[in-house]
Formats: sequence, structure tokens, C-alpha cells
Amino acid sequence: QVRLVESGGGLVQAGGSLRLSCAASGGLISTRAMGWFRQAPGKEREFVATVTWSGGTTYYSDSVKGRFTISRDNAKNTVYLQMNSLKPDDTAVYSCATAALRATILTKADQYDSWGQGTQVTVSS
Repeated sequence: QVRLVESGGGLVQAGGSLRLSCAASGGLISTRAMGWFRQAPGKEREFVATVTWSGGTTYYSDSVKGRFTISRDNAKNTVYLQMNSLKPDDTAVYSCATAALRATILTKADQYDSWGQGTQVTVSS
């Protein structure tokens, strides 16, 4: 089973940027869709972004569209989430996930079969 490890979280001021990484091991992600989700304290897990296996198609939640960019480097077995113009409302634990589907836009958590442990992102006002 593919194992995922996120990194790159931290504390940043509003308006700042962070780049999250999700490194996979135990299997190749090159034939898999990848996604990022987040969960703030007291709130349900929320879809953030997804990318198809080739990187050719991406999809974002309305709350991050235009500010976040998901990308992947299949040669490095890694997916990234570039987060710009961060807001305090972006504060959450961010987790990456992988699904055994290639070309479908996946926005629901139960469509993914492997998850990382998450990385904390805190945006101060």
C-alpha cells in the first residue's frame, strides 16, 4: 500500500505563502489521482484540491481557487500544494491522499484509499 508523508507546514502571517509536499513510498503514484484535504478544529474535513495522474487536470475548492496550486512530479513520487495569499481561515491540518483512479476529478474523501498523517498550517492575522 502506498504510504504518504506530508511536510512543509508551519506558522505564517496572513498574506504569506507556504509550499506543502507529499512524498509517497511503497508504490508509485504515477497512475493515481492525488488530492489535498484539510481539517480545522471543530470542523469537518474539507476538500482542497486534486490532480489527475498525468497532472493534466486540476480542480480546486472555491475557497482556495486562484490562491493555491496543486502539482505533481511523478519522477519524484511527490505531490505539492503551493499556497499563496494565505488567510487565517486557511488554518488547518492539511493531508494528502491518493486514489487508484487516473483521470477522474475526485473531491470526496471516501474516494481515496491512502492518507498521510497531515501537516499543520497556521495563519496568523
